[in-house]
Amino acid sequence: MKIIGITGGVGAGKTQILEYLNNRYGATVCQTDMVGKKLQKKGTKCFDEIVACFGTEILDEKGELNRDKLAGIVFSDTVKRNELNAIVHPAVAEEIHRKIAKEERRNTNLFIIESALLIETHYDEICDEVWYIYVEASIRKKRLVYARGYDARKVDDIIAAQLPKDEFMKHCDRVIDNSNTFEETQAQLDEIVADL
Repeated sequence: MKIIGITGGVGAGKTQILEYLNNRYGATVCQTDMVGKKLQKKGTKCFDEIVACFGTEILDEKGELNRDKLAGIVFSDTVKRNELNAIVHPAVAEEIHRKIAKEERRNTNLFIIESALLIETHYDEICDEVWYIYVEASIRKKRLVYARGYDARKVDDIIAAQLPKDEFMKHCDRVIDNSNTFEETQAQLDEIVADL
């Protein structure tokens, strides 16, 4: 089984690429964000630790985490972001290792770990290859404002909290340019998968 790490800044179009790899090549996709959200549901160990660390003011009226409120805190405060990461990342890593073992038993050919923090959280160490999805910053900003309805300040905060392009490039085996049409991106992906 090939384990591929896919990373890139927010707004780089990773989701569309993952859907393509799943539909076209039957890749099993594991998004660390999704795993993390599941592990932070009310009643879990992560949830309890987050509330103990950040207080009950980060909860919504149903007693679940108010993700926007929490994001507002951690994207503007490095110390708080590190505290949250110290709670969530080890639990996510444990779950991903469990998923990899399960897919190996099922004889899966292609297992993809997608994470904006792939390098910072050292998932690159368990990957056969790491692919960086590159999109010019100005295009990413436009996508986030129009597609997700984020305001410009939130977009700048999120982008500032992520690694710069050069840092991604240092750790990646391949770069996929997703700045133009998706057909062009598909052609790059087909070539890379054939090369695997």
